[in-house]
Amino acid sequence: MNVVAEADRAVSRQEGADTGRRNLLKLTGLGIAAMTGAMTTGSAFAQRQESLGDKWDKTFPKSSRVNHTKVVFKNRYGITLAADLYQPKGTRGKLAALAVSGPFGAVKEQSSGLYAQTMAERGFITLAFDPSYTGESGGEPRNVASADINTEDFSAAVDFLGLHPNVDRNRIGVIGICGLSGMALTAASSDSRIKAVATASMYDMSRSISRGYKDGYTLEQRHKIIDYLSQQRWVDAENGRYGLGYHEVPFDANGNIVKGQRVLPETLPSNADPVLAAFFDYYRTPRGFHPRSINSTTAWTATTPVSFFGFPMYANVGMISPRPILLIAGENAHSRYYSEDVYKGASDPKELLIVPGADHVDLYDQADKIPFDRLTAYFNRHLV
Repeated sequence: MNVVAEADRAVSRQEGADTGRRNLLKLTGLGIAAMTGAMTTGSAFAQRQESLGDKWDKTFPKSSRVNHTKVVFKNRYGITLAADLYQPKGTRGKLAALAVSGPFGAVKEQSSGLYAQTMAERGFITLAFDPSYTGESGGEPRNVASADINTEDFSAAVDFLGLHPNVDRNRIGVIGICGLSGMALTAASSDSRIKAVATASMYDMSRSISRGYKDGYTLEQRHKIIDYLSQQRWVDAENGRYGLGYHEVPFDANGNIVKGQRVLPETLPSNADPVLAAFFDYYRTPRGFHPRSINSTTAWTATTPVSFFGFPMYANVGMISPRPILLIAGENAHSRYYSEDVYKGASDPKELLIVPGADHVDLYDQADKIPFDRLTAYFNRHLV
């Protein structure tokens, strides 16, 4: 049973029983907090948060320098998100805060949690969250990604942080890792409460899914994917459930659509592509495996690409200015061109940091390569 979904139903029952009071609270600041789910003192939210437990199940060691708490909050679509809140010990007054998520298909117990905990050690209050429909967050069906809703998730995280008593709501930034980077930039382009945004190993999921690696899909291939997705919708409608099987590289050597139940194979082929091998080494080995991670154990729903064909990420990236952007990419990363292209298209102030000797996946968890000093200096400079 999905404890998050079950707790969501408890929240709905509680909200239904308390409609009159909630309508009155809508007129107050307390009501705004309740509607966003930032206040978790109500019995239903307390039940939801308690159902998540507080067991340390991360892929990285727990720090003795921060306090960790599991929290829940709602986004604008009414989906309850689960997150890990990290607060530095021994600090006083209101602090700057960071919302962190990614990579695409990962969970907060993996890379985003590592970033969040490390930045909390450096004096920030941080929130690593599972995007809607994944991990411990709510939303049905499971294993769905949405360019729109996952962008909203970042703004909902800002809602939560801005209502936290220890956070200075005028000093909130975001970090997007890999495929959630595009959502972070898109959120910042329409949410001026985000005062600074940073990305690591950026992937533009709209561009990747709809156009392929380095825009390599032909027009015929793009139509072929759309036809497959369209026909899959008939299959899902007839079956009454959503089939799994989306692959980021959807064509086999013969040009046929690839279907399957896993993002990554059970075992790595002996002649595996280096990029596949790098992802496998993180998600499918003890280094980064997590049972709730889509990339570690299963696949996205087959129709997940639909919204990414119709929703270009960060189309309004120029609107982030005069707020700053920091783009971090590995020197040897196959995805490096995404960061470079955003840098070319974005307005000042902007920074592009290329990490020598690093590949795409190195920036997930290799502390000797992730430029935490630069991230700290960047946010200290701009979250003032």
